[in-house]
Amino acid sequence: MFGRKSHISCSVRCPQRIFRNALGFSAETAGATVSAFDFLAGLFHNRQMPQLPFITFEGSEGSGKSTQADRLAARLQRCGIPYILTREPGGTPIGETIRELLQFAPDNSDMTSETELLLFEASRSQLVREIIKPALARGMCVVADRFFDSTTVYQGAARKLDRQIIERLNAFAVGDCIPDISFVLDIEAATAQSRMQREARKADRMEQQPEEFYERVREGYRELATNELKRIVLIDGARDADEIEREIWEKLRSRFSSLAKASDV
Repeated sequence: MFGRKSHISCSVRCPQRIFRNALGFSAETAGATVSAFDFLAGLFHNRQMPQLPFITFEGSEGSGKSTQADRLAARLQRCGIPYILTREPGGTPIGETIRELLQFAPDNSDMTSETELLLFEASRSQLVREIIKPALARGMCVVADRFFDSTTVYQGAARKLDRQIIERLNAFAVGDCIPDISFVLDIEAATAQSRMQREARKADRMEQQPEEFYERVREGYRELATNELKRIVLIDGARDADEIEREIWEKLRSRFSSLAKASDV
């Protein structure tokens, strides 16, 4: 249940990279990271634009969610819309350390499900307060590769931990920071597994779970989408990536006035 490392890791570990992505200039030229944030905020507030949304992408490993998060970020950049692209677990120096522990630490094979749950929540709590809420307050669009729905599904539906405890921990970690819209990339477990096997990289701990685990993950996401029709959009992840990207963009433009008139340049 991890987003891809390369692109997003650079964005969050090097804040200047975010600003270059969003507006084509380096934060160093503005003098400091804070002044770059202020520049973005002032630019958008001066346009009197409606609030930009907090968007999350969800799905099992191999679903294509990270690809679509990257593609959306690239489109926002072309449209001149200020944004931050981040991921879970991770997104902050503390979160990235937790991510490494969850993924590749040599002794993590003995990690209990309860420990796993608390580590995910710790990473999320830091991300919300250090990155997401400040960005939203400054008028930026936030795109996240995973958020609390992953914990509801992976630790709740798949690990079968107490769902009421998970709900309370999620609420404690995020407070009032709730996504405006969440896209769930739905795909059969066998198809997802086939995609992962084609990638030339070391599988992390979560990617080594048995197929039954991912069947429970898929059913958990589908149940969640049924219960939260207003926020969650279920997307057929088996289709062509270009087609999925177009569908996601059209749904965003139809739902959020701040994106309705945006066009690629």
